[in-house]
Amino acid sequence: MSATAAAIRPGELLACPAALRRAPVAAVSVVSVRARARAKARGAAVTVRAEATAEGVGKGKAAGPGKKRAASGITKPKPISPELREFVGGAAELPRTEAIKLVWAHIKGNNLQDPNNKKIIICDDKLKKIFGGRDRVGFLEISGLLNPHFPK
Repeated sequence: MSATAAAIRPGELLACPAALRRAPVAAVSVVSVRARARAKARGAAVTVRAEATAEGVGKGKAAGPGKKRAASGITKPKPISPELREFVGGAAELPRTEAIKLVWAHIKGNNLQDPNNKKIIICDDKLKKIFGGRDRVGFLEISGLLNPHFPK
């Protein structure tokens, strides 16, 4: 490494050009920044070289590659009601995200959207059981109508 190249410390990241702040840089890559406009103004040709490692660029402590966080919130499996259990095929626990995906797969697979207004779902017998006996449901109401099937 030459005398003009220096490692970037996390606190110095704000002083770096925008090109360095856009994305984390691989651990062994070197980023070259040419400051020609300022060099011409001073009458000298200057090349600035900076090294940045992935550890020095990222914010906070990130999970390593291949590591996943534990499910939480709407992605955490929770017990479901007997009606929803029958609809999904007998699973005792299910995340809300998966329940919505299964409902939408059923709607799309059985062509249950109103042909004139795709925002309206025409409920068949299976959907009526989980949507409280309603014949027609707006697509924004689906997640709200699934809430009673996830007891606290």
